[in-house]
Amino acid sequence: MEVVLEVWGDFACFSMPDGKVERLTYPVPTPSAVRGILSSIYSKPKEFFWQVNRIEVLNPIRYISFKRNEVKSKVKDKPIFTNEDRTQRQTVALRDVRYRFAASICPRSDFTGTETQLYEQALRRIRGGKAFVQPALGLKEFVAYFQEGDCENGPIPIPVDMDLGLMVYDIFDLYDCEVRKKTRPRLSLYHCVMRQGVIQVPPYDSPEVLKGDTVC
Repeated sequence: MEVVLEVWGDFACFSMPDGKVERLTYPVPTPSAVRGILSSIYSKPKEFFWQVNRIEVLNPIRYISFKRNEVKSKVKDKPIFTNEDRTQRQTVALRDVRYRFAASICPRSDFTGTETQLYEQALRRIRGGKAFVQPALGLKEFVAYFQEGDCENGPIPIPVDMDLGLMVYDIFDLYDCEVRKKTRPRLSLYHCVMRQGVIQVPPYDSPEVLKGDTVC
C-alpha cells in the first residue's frame, strides 16, 4: 500500500549539509524532507515511521537567490539583541515548486493494530487538509500546500534526467523512536538519480543507503 501526496509552494530550500552558513539547496527534495512533510500531517512515532518510495518533480527546476537578515546566536537563557547579533546570509532556493510523493507506512514491531487503520487515518487527514504543524518545504517559512495525489490523472513529471550523486537520505535512525532531551542524529546518504522527473528511493534497510555512526 502507498499514500500519494501532491505538494506545492512558492519557495523551497533543501539545504546541502556542507552549506553551514550560506544555504544552498539541492535541486530536488531529500527523502528526509519528504518524511518531515508527511510526519507534519500524520505521525505516531511509537507506532510507525514513513518510508518514502518515490519522488516526482512536476514543475521545472528554477532557482532564486536572496539575502536575509538573521541572528548568529541561538536563544538560550539570555535574550538576543538583534542589532548587535545580526548578519546577512545568502540563500539559494527553488521557486514555484510542485512535487508528488509516494510513501508507505512501516509499523513498528510492537504495534498491535493493523496497517489498514493507519492508512485510513492518514488519508482522512490528507483529504481533510489537517496537519499537526504547517508543512514546510525545507525551511519553516516556506509553506507547503498539499492534497491527495493522483498518479494516473495528475500532472506528468518533467522530462529531465539528472545524476545528483550522493544526497542526504535522512538525519535520524528511522528505527529509533525513543523520546529524549537531546537528539541523536545519524546521517545516511544514497545515490540519487532522477529519470524523466522520477526518483526511486531505496528502503532504509537497503545496502544502497549508506549509514554513519550515531552522534551522541
